[in-house]
Amino acid sequence: TTGQERDSWRGEERSAGAARHATMGERKIPAALSFATGGLGGIGGWIMVHPFNTVAVRMNLASASGAANELGFIPFANNLVKKEGFFGLYTGLGAGITRQIFYATARLGLFESLRDEVAKYRPMDIWSRLGVGVVTGSMAAVIACPAEVSLVRMSNDKALPMDQRRNYKSVLDCGMRIAKEDGVTAFWRGCGPFVSRAALVGACQVGTYDQFRAMLRGYGIKNEFQQVMGASMMSGLLYSVVTNPFESAKNRMAFQRPDPATGKLPYTSTMQTIAAVAKADGPLALWNGFWPYYLRCGGHTVGMFVIVDLLRKAYFQYV
Repeated sequence: TTGQERDSWRGEERSAGAARHATMGERKIPAALSFATGGLGGIGGWIMVHPFNTVAVRMNLASASGAANELGFIPFANNLVKKEGFFGLYTGLGAGITRQIFYATARLGLFESLRDEVAKYRPMDIWSRLGVGVVTGSMAAVIACPAEVSLVRMSNDKALPMDQRRNYKSVLDCGMRIAKEDGVTAFWRGCGPFVSRAALVGACQVGTYDQFRAMLRGYGIKNEFQQVMGASMMSGLLYSVVTNPFESAKNRMAFQRPDPATGKLPYTSTMQTIAAVAKADGPLALWNGFWPYYLRCGGHTVGMFVIVDLLRKAYFQYV
């Protein structure tokens, strides 16, 4: 292989990958726009799938009482709507959008920035993408953890008995009360499983999206929208299966209360939480709420990538 061919190949690899958005043709997207479109795409995608997240969180946290084992996804969702109305599915939407402002913005922006830096020193093969996804996903999770804790608490608050509800008025009220009542460190309860999950999502989603898309092209699917839809849903399925136990641990750690007798929290770390849930409720309890979780992950992935792509095409067309 000649040096010219090698440089050409590296250039193609650099612009490829799960994001496929750092460059459009010969024109490079400014770093600020990379972050901004990532955040806007994340917000748009989240608005579409927030009801699935609400059901997933409720089913996951309800598993301790056995309710999630008795009701499937659709009956559980119907029961929630009957009790709280349709807009009960959008409880905690403000916190979800706030989460995306920090998480999606940081995750996609950091990924593309670090990916381009790594590509200066080595070809962007699958292992490079996986590594970049793990690092940037973890960084974004630490940044967004306070919003994640607020989202979990607001999404499940109405499921509690009346005397145990916190009755948050808004995401701002939720954040202020968490800081006042539980201390600032409470914002990072569940940070361990959240970071672990984000690292896995970065690897599974970003690392496999491009591979699935290439596979679909090989099967003769030429329409780019169909490629994005198919690759995103398959990637979403993979990382949903892998990360659901960490999502379960994160939700339980974020929503836990100290034991009235001892004053100690029941869950102390990611693996301790996963082991405790598996021992108490069985291993399959770690996947309670899987289908709404998959609809959330797959739906959000599709919506996010489609919106990001449209925004960046519009930028090059009109700016």
